[in-house]
Amino acid sequence: MVGKYEDDTEPSLDKTAVVSGGTFNQRIEDATKAPPCIIMLEGPAGYVGKQWPIDKTDMIIGRSMTSGVFVDDRSVSRSHAKLSLSSGDVYILDLESSNRTVVNDDAIPPLVPVKLNNNDQIKTGNVLFKFLERGSIEAHAIEQLQTKSEKDPLTGIFNKGALQMKGAESFKRAKLLKVPLSIAVFDIDHFKKINDTYGHSAGDYVLKEMAQVIGTKLIRGDDYFARYGGEEFVVLLFGSNLQQGTEIGERLRATIEGHPFTYQGTKIPVTISVGVATKENEMSTWEEMFSKADDALYQSKRGGRNRVTSV
Repeated sequence: MVGKYEDDTEPSLDKTAVVSGGTFNQRIEDATKAPPCIIMLEGPAGYVGKQWPIDKTDMIIGRSMTSGVFVDDRSVSRSHAKLSLSSGDVYILDLESSNRTVVNDDAIPPLVPVKLNNNDQIKTGNVLFKFLERGSIEAHAIEQLQTKSEKDPLTGIFNKGALQMKGAESFKRAKLLKVPLSIAVFDIDHFKKINDTYGHSAGDYVLKEMAQVIGTKLIRGDDYFARYGGEEFVVLLFGSNLQQGTEIGERLRATIEGHPFTYQGTKIPVTISVGVATKENEMSTWEEMFSKADDALYQSKRGGRNRVTSV
């Protein structure tokens, strides 16, 4: 008799996922390098699931924009608690907060360090975290998911959702610290024509190549580069005033105009239109600043494209 499963497939094994030994071992090795961290389980919308690696000697959990673990929730004190890393162990210290710091349902005394153990739950006001120790596979997996959720799959830069969170946080931080904040919004001129003339795969190439050029040549340490959608991109310029933002916008424009975009041997002419705006005293939200830059972008487009407009 010939083998029982002549079609080479045993029904009970159809849905079994096979991971190569090398891939699995690499994942384990990567996980062992993961620092200890805390993950928000309950708290402000948009922050649940966010992970903060504990890779500094001291990190403050608080509502202050200068906190290492910033939590925008009124139940959390400005400097609520401190995480301390010492000889591989992590301790938490309540900083005489208004609503106490609770570890596994027990309120800890103020100013007394308490050692954290894997999977301990930490409550600061109404916000709940979980602690994961160094080398946690769970922490590594969550970090990968978080990174994936924040990145645009085509270009590899930050996506719209990540930008909206970063923009709101940066706006509040800039107001508190009284430092300038500007934004450059730009899109590719006549992008539909590129797709129609050279094909959608060529359009994808242009998007990826542009993101790579800007990301490697023009983005500084405090800048934040994201794809807002379609062919529209944003650079958040922390610490830059309107004049500096306009100069950066012009560098963006000139760099893209001068870069050789060549797809399958064919050179594709690419230019961008740019709008720049800055945080003003009367503005109360990040959205106001973004809207002003977006309006400036459309002024550039109406004015003939391949230009920078600042407002």
